[in-house]
Formats: sequence, C-alpha cells, structure tokens
Amino acid sequence: MILLRYNDFSTGGELILKFYDYPIISKESSLPVFLVSVGLNEWQYHVKCDKGDNYAKALYCTKGSGVLIMNGEKHIINPYTAFFIPAGCPHEYYSTDESWDTHWIKPSGKSCPDMLKALGFDKPKIFPLPKEEITYLDHCFRCMHEALLSDKVDGNFRASGYLYSFFIELSRLAAKGKGSVQIAPAVTKAIAYIDENYMKQPGLESISKAAGVSSQHLCRLFRQTLNCRPMEYITKRKIQAAKMLLAETQKAVEQIAEETGFCDSSYFCKIFKRFESITPSQFRNAEQVLLNP
Repeated sequence: MILLRYNDFSTGGELILKFYDYPIISKESSLPVFLVSVGLNEWQYHVKCDKGDNYAKALYCTKGSGVLIMNGEKHIINPYTAFFIPAGCPHEYYSTDESWDTHWIKPSGKSCPDMLKALGFDKPKIFPLPKEEITYLDHCFRCMHEALLSDKVDGNFRASGYLYSFFIELSRLAAKGKGSVQIAPAVTKAIAYIDENYMKQPGLESISKAAGVSSQHLCRLFRQTLNCRPMEYITKRKIQAAKMLLAETQKAVEQIAEETGFCDSSYFCKIFKRFESITPSQFRNAEQVLLNP
C-alpha cells in the first residue's frame, strides 16, 4: 500500500489524493469476487499495455482530460467520464492536461467474469457520469481504500463487499448516461394495476388498458424494463405474495394458493417449485427457522 496524500472525500474543497493499494491476497481468494487493487492518481502518468492487463480494470475521472487508446481507437476522456477495460484488451492512456485524475480498481474471482457480464462490463466501454450523482460511487471507492488501510488481515473482505457495490452503482450510472434508466409511465401504471388485481388473474388486454398502451407495446416495455412479459410478471407477483404468507402465517398451502390467485394447490406447488427450486412447504420451513430461531 502506498499512501502519498489523503484528504476526506466529503470536504467539498479541492481533492488532493493519491494512493495505490495492492492487498496481499490470501483467504479472500475463495470469495466469488474480490479486490486485486485500487488506487487514485491526481495526475495520471502514461500507461501502455500492448497485450492488455491480466485483470479487468474500471476507471473514472473527475477533473482534467486525457487520451485513451483501445483496440486501435483513440478517445478523448473528459471530466466525469468512466471507462472499462476488459482483461487482455490492449490499451494506452495518458494525460493531456496539467491534472488528469484517475480512480481505478481491478477485480478478480471465479465469478468475476459472470458479474461483469451481467452488469454490462464484458466489453470495452466509455460513458459519461452524471456529476451530481457520483457521491455513492465515490463513497464505495473511498471505503475500499479505508478498509484496506484500517485492517491488514481482513480488510480486503470488507473492501471486496464495497467492490461489488461499486460495480452495481457504476452499471446504474452507465445506464443513466445512455438515458435508459427512466421507467416508462406505462410500466409503472401496469405494475400498480397488477399489484391491486394479481389474485384475480387479470388478462393482458385489461392490463394494457390500465397502462394506456397497446398489448404489443406493453410486452415490449416489460421485456426492456423487467426482462419478462406482463403475464410472467403476474406469476412472479403471486409467488412473492405467497412467500410472504408462507413465512409470516400458518395458513394452509391450499388457502394460500387460493388467496394468491392460483387455480388449485397442485398447480401452485408446481409453479412455485419451477421459480424457486423448492416446494412451498420447504420454503416455509426454511424461512420460519430464520424468523424464529
């Protein structure tokens, strides 16, 4: 760990910060995802990796400007821009300003490729960050460093937890930069209608009417927003309600099936197991042990 200068992120003044953390990897290597390194340069030096890095790398900057070259393409990186470089991707970046700061992290772990792919970081990516919304991203970044600084033995376990939160937030901000996080009003209306009527098994036509759009358009919006069709969402909503009743009441499975809109208990059990991989009774036993140890 190299700490050159450190001021609190929350001071609101000019940030003067430079550090490089390279934790000794031991027990945390058993985690699905863990932190390999994290650091910040207030003035980014010239980096050139003709064969790429052994680890994927996420970077973001808040002041100054620089040049990034990936796969032979040259990009100007301005303040409040993030970029993701996959493992093995040839790249080069350097400052074109007196002070180009870069915050960077490198993750690893058996599940790291799956996590990155699920969050949209399986390919090179460059995207703007909304200046007014990076507070939590900065918080996760700072907490990774502070966890390593405060605990030389188990600090990387805590840091790896913040690492996961960091990538979740980075993915959200990347989507916002593309303008894709706004939920269509029709979806909000449809969900509200389903919440009130799921036990009555509403049809697609009635849901579309409540949402104020055509059935075809509603299906498209649901796939884009929730990755499922409206009728599948109804089934998931029924199972959600059933899970609450199973965990919090002693009602019979047959009664819960009826109250949540399933035609009979055998069909309810079949659908429940398809989605949850266990039976309603198994779910109840597991949850009530947790709630009443």
